[in-house]
Amino acid sequence: MTRFAALGTVAAVGLTACGAGASGEDEDVTLRFSWWGADTRHQLTQDVIDAFEEEHPDITVEGEFGSWDGYWDQLATQTAADDAPDIMQMDEQYIREYADRGALLALDDVDVSQVDESVVENGRIDGEMYGTTIGINSFVMVANPELFEEAGVEMPDDTTWTWDEYADLAVELSEDLDGAWGAGAPREPSGFTLWLRQHGAHLSGEDGGLGFEPADAEGYFQFYLDLLEEGGTPPAEAISEDQNIGKEQSLTGSGELALGTWWSNEAVALADAAGVEMELLRFPSPTGEAEDAAPWYKSSQFLSASAGTDHPEEAQEFIDFFANSTEAGQILKAERGLPPNSEVRSMVSEGMEGMQRSTADYIDAIEPEVGEPEPVTAAGGSEFGSILYRYQDEVFFGRRSPAEAAAAMHAEMEAELE
Repeated sequence: MTRFAALGTVAAVGLTACGAGASGEDEDVTLRFSWWGADTRHQLTQDVIDAFEEEHPDITVEGEFGSWDGYWDQLATQTAADDAPDIMQMDEQYIREYADRGALLALDDVDVSQVDESVVENGRIDGEMYGTTIGINSFVMVANPELFEEAGVEMPDDTTWTWDEYADLAVELSEDLDGAWGAGAPREPSGFTLWLRQHGAHLSGEDGGLGFEPADAEGYFQFYLDLLEEGGTPPAEAISEDQNIGKEQSLTGSGELALGTWWSNEAVALADAAGVEMELLRFPSPTGEAEDAAPWYKSSQFLSASAGTDHPEEAQEFIDFFANSTEAGQILKAERGLPPNSEVRSMVSEGMEGMQRSTADYIDAIEPEVGEPEPVTAAGGSEFGSILYRYQDEVFFGRRSPAEAAAAMHAEMEAELE
């Protein structure tokens, strides 16, 4: 919560004349735009900026970029100092915290007519849109067909399987594989979020509090503890290590896991690392009905604008171009997830091959089953993932029972809420 101590002073400082600085009506406009990412993202984003500036010669966009690790501390400091960028890449873990403090502009002029309503809702808080989605993905089961073939096990029917069938399959795979396992523990907080959706609860509630009870977490921990003890997953030490390494070095990326849980936009890198054309599967459900798997479209990132920008019209014009133009779509393709604009996504998908095309096909295939969007992460909820991993370790290493870990985790998450 210390990251937001500086941000908490926004209201007192006042949101006036941040960003590019005031300019006369006939002057050229300069916008500051900040984002995080690796070198490939930086170059593609600059290419979009160049395309936008070519169409809007009176607007200059200055990029500020860096890694995820330092991005949020810097943005909080800038915002508190009344020096926020005009446009900023935003994540769902933080958007409520910035919106609740009055730091974000309502994006009334950005076109969302070609975007699924559930995706639009991802960026809405209290009825106002504070973030425009610039990429969508879905939580997915990544299956390694070579390991299935090695084990002599058929790929499951992902439209009918249950969690019990998943557990049986994971154990069977582990028994028949040499040096690999059937399944791993889920990535967090996404795995717990999906489990809660399937059981009528949510990680965060619509009111900004927690959306689940300790009993919900107990059932989740118990399921994966049973799976571990039955041999369906690697031992606790390997699971814990797998939580803290990159995609390429993970058990899935190294070809040691038949079934892994990831976001769909991560499948390309995983397949490249493992040297295998992965298959993307729906999650199991309690009933075996595909719609009860409760998939949802997640906004991989948003673009937001500072409430204190001197150029709200131009800032929204750039955001609209980034999210909706064919020029931007052709440049970015699926780097931040698939384009949320259905027309742009269709155009981009036509030129895709391999895992990129498989990912696009999966996103389209589950559309009839996609449910309501997840409530926006509660203010203070950016630590939920690390808290979940810590209590998973407590359970998997036998230091706490599922009930004890669930109660303690629920209390700690409540204490994080602002």
